[in-house]
Amino acid sequence: MDKINIVRQFYEGGEIKSIVPFGSGHINDTYRVTIEENGETHNYVLQRMNTNVFPDPEMLTNNATKATHFIRKKLRARGEDPEHGTIRFYPAKNGKYFIYDDKGLCWRFENLIDHTVCYDLATSPEMFEATGVAFGQFMADLADFPADQLGEVIPNFHHTGIRFETFRKAVEENLSGRKNTCEKEIAFALEREELAWSLVKKLQSGEIPVRVTHNDTKINNILMDEKTNLPVCIIDLDTIMPGAAAYDFGDSIRFGASNAAEDEKDLSKVFMRLDLFEAYARGYLRTVGKKLSEAEARSLALGAIVITYETGIRFLGDYLNGDTYFKTAYPEHNLVRARTQLKLVEDMEAKKSEMLAIVEKYWKEAQEN
Repeated sequence: MDKINIVRQFYEGGEIKSIVPFGSGHINDTYRVTIEENGETHNYVLQRMNTNVFPDPEMLTNNATKATHFIRKKLRARGEDPEHGTIRFYPAKNGKYFIYDDKGLCWRFENLIDHTVCYDLATSPEMFEATGVAFGQFMADLADFPADQLGEVIPNFHHTGIRFETFRKAVEENLSGRKNTCEKEIAFALEREELAWSLVKKLQSGEIPVRVTHNDTKINNILMDEKTNLPVCIIDLDTIMPGAAAYDFGDSIRFGASNAAEDEKDLSKVFMRLDLFEAYARGYLRTVGKKLSEAEARSLALGAIVITYETGIRFLGDYLNGDTYFKTAYPEHNLVRARTQLKLVEDMEAKKSEMLAIVEKYWKEAQEN
């Protein structure tokens, strides 16, 4: 079955003018489909889903469509255009939101919002604040959606306690024979077992609630208006599942508020910028602050530390296992990545009181407005 016939399983109207590779994603194969219909040209997205990474496409598409249908209702209630503010997935002739072709490959079809752009990095505190606004609004729109209606696309994805046990096993087995090259990093990570369980325990005790989370809250998962650079729509909804607000907030800070690249070798350049932390927290809490309890708000700073730590021990564990999970460009690549994350953890721990004060300030402002 060629791509034209695959598209026709989802969309029968108009004349298909082109199907070309699109985007820079590393997991799914994505194509831009241009269709001319009634004298107008519209673009869509055809995507081959990687079932090695996501073995249950039915769960994945159910999660994504339930969430986007819910958001569309919120957009209509605010008088906003649901075709512009969220992704629309098209059902196939089989009644599902995906199909398998004759080769067993899995496909889906969705709208492409025109006049938007994606960025890999925030180029200013103002842009990072806009990122916070976007992900805060995403969580606010889904705040009253019952998270237990969603499946775990990747079980225990942010269960840092389990990640810690996996890391400890990697240390004990030392499959790569590299343990002697990273003893300092191993010791740093093992000393923080309590940190690994901190958010998990808050969720298990009910101190913070289970919410619908995006789980990949980088700026390149936001479509920005090409003229104003203001956020239009959250994309890449493959990892929507139950979690904690601190997970999404934490991952944004880990990636976006760092002064250095994820694989910076010069650790003197690696630290968290408080101005960027504050910019993101201001935007995020302006949109979702009223929906969060005080305990949740206080967990956000902890989330930044925990998710950074979790990423660090995943890199370090993979280095000890012989680089079997993350792609690497050179033999020490995962160790370099681990060092940057653990240096960020150390820096965040030193700044935790300032982070808490910033979050408290903007959470209180949200309650008053």
